[in-house]
Amino acid sequence: MAPRLVSLTFDNGPFVGTTDRVLAELERRGILAAFFVVGRSLARPGARVLAESAVAAGHLVGNHSATHSVALGELPDSSSVDAEIDDCESLLDGLRGSPPLFRPFGNGGALDHRLLSQHAVQRLVDGGYRTVLWNSVPHDWDDPTGWVDTAVSHVREMEHTVMVLHDTPGACADRLPELLDRLEALDVQFTQDIPDSCIATSNGTRTAVVDALLRG
Repeated sequence: MAPRLVSLTFDNGPFVGTTDRVLAELERRGILAAFFVVGRSLARPGARVLAESAVAAGHLVGNHSATHSVALGELPDSSSVDAEIDDCESLLDGLRGSPPLFRPFGNGGALDHRLLSQHAVQRLVDGGYRTVLWNSVPHDWDDPTGWVDTAVSHVREMEHTVMVLHDTPGACADRLPELLDRLEALDVQFTQDIPDSCIATSNGTRTAVVDALLRG
């Protein structure tokens, strides 16, 4: 039987004192992941060095909006949507791969019509972005005692888990070794590949996944 697949993704960083710990733990185990950075986090002192270290180690780095404050589907006008995408992207020179990656802000992980607007989808299509969604949000940021159990249960339930964790203070860093120990005990295969079911735009096209979201 094929092993379960797990794609680890880390949102909202980089943060000095947190992202570096996450990177060290991943390096120790030989695991490659994806980091979706927020523009205002990347602009903090010392943060870009962490993002550069992630790229040098083989991790993917993508755009997670400029401010991570309002879902793109809830912004009042197209110029605000463009700013959230473009202002972060302008900071990613030397960090982005090909194709460029984008992850929308998800209101605590909700996959619904608030995630993206029609304009946002078209902007991402025109920009050639691969828009990466998720199927596991264990709430590492607000459930410190339960999130590891939740994450493991998600992996047990799915053939390919795309897990949202956070390289922010007070989120996954303290218990990441425990999570990885438990996942390795399940003989999972860690991968940077993302299943089609978690892709909203790719190769200049929109997918059926995003069309279903926009229909609500």
